[in-house]
Amino acid sequence: MKNIRRIAAVLAFILCLAALVSCGGSTPTVEEIKKRGTITMATNASFPPFEFTDGVDETGATKYVGIDIEIFKEIAKDLGVNYEVMDMEFAGIIGAVQTGKADLGIAGMSVTDERKKSVDFTVEYFTSQNVIVVPVSNTEINTAADVEGKIIAVQTGTTSDMFASSEDFCPGATVQRYGSFIDAASAVKTGKADLMVVDIMTAAEILAQNDDLRQLEEPLADEAYAIAVQKGNTTLLEAVNSTLNRLISEGKIGQYVEQYTTASEG
Repeated sequence: MKNIRRIAAVLAFILCLAALVSCGGSTPTVEEIKKRGTITMATNASFPPFEFTDGVDETGATKYVGIDIEIFKEIAKDLGVNYEVMDMEFAGIIGAVQTGKADLGIAGMSVTDERKKSVDFTVEYFTSQNVIVVPVSNTEINTAADVEGKIIAVQTGTTSDMFASSEDFCPGATVQRYGSFIDAASAVKTGKADLMVVDIMTAAEILAQNDDLRQLEEPLADEAYAIAVQKGNTTLLEAVNSTLNRLISEGKIGQYVEQYTTASEG
């Protein structure tokens, strides 16, 4: 009898584990998203002009705006569902998509071979570059060759982080990681870091608000943005690609870029 009870207990434990794994690793197919009535987007809303906050709406909820937010709204519209923005540390976005906590990862995310091991990517919808930003008062750093021995501020988990941390960039430099580009820029302004590596469009946003910082003319690397989808989730990947291809063909992506870069300049 004791053996039977032990076996029953073990089976119950295995079933509980299976249920937990199923819940944590669910696949948010298009059918399930439509049944749920809401699609979720994991992002880091400190990356203007792609995603950032703009006060609160009439209900008191945080208002998320930016190029990626407009794209996300169109995806939700095409699927006929509501949308929800999940703001988190950039480094946690891939994991959120992997586990099904979020349906999509949309965060000005560059396509890399390393990230392709964890998620699938949609068609590329934007190309950008990494650049160096330094204080105006710093006359020593004028090219990437001048970074040796310096302290570099980056946002954790971004391609800026990957690039600055690579041996090909500058083996003698020290990388300091921050939760957002805003914090990284603050480190440069206060002298905690000598420079920051950042996306060129975000650099423009930072410089517009900080006349004591400047950008070096020579870009460091080109990169392409796409949307992250749980690996093997072909139905959702195809649906998102359909929306992206439509927006690209209609010239909407360019309109969003102009809308949010012009807004920041004004």
